[in-house]
Amino acid sequence: MKRLSTRQQGFTLIEIIVVVVIIGILATVVAPKFLGKTDDARIIKAKSDIQALESALDLYKLDNFIYPSTELGLEALVNQPSEDDAPNWQKGGYLKKLQKDPWNHDYEYSYDEGILKITSLGADGVEGGQDVAADISNLD
Repeated sequence: MKRLSTRQQGFTLIEIIVVVVIIGILATVVAPKFLGKTDDARIIKAKSDIQALESALDLYKLDNFIYPSTELGLEALVNQPSEDDAPNWQKGGYLKKLQKDPWNHDYEYSYDEGILKITSLGADGVEGGQDVAADISNLD
């Protein structure tokens, strides 16, 4: 006959409290380091998006010999402008759709006197600002 053990195996309340305290301490030390990186990641994403838009605009210029006007804007990369504005527009467009910046704002575009400018207005969505609210542009 087998003898059953009457002693139950498990964790004591003190052991569980110690583990919870250790996890809490780790969370207070590690979490801020990861949370601060989200702003950095958004800035990197905006810079990457701007480079992709600039590349698409360069392709548009190769086909049509000029960048879209400020009035046509980035929309000319997705939807075909008039025949006069883009006589050699690539069928299917240069982008599938226009993305918003990481803060859910539209990218700003201008082409004036031969200067192409693509800008994200940063976290605050208004011109100027510092740190996360700073504007990000292809001219930076």
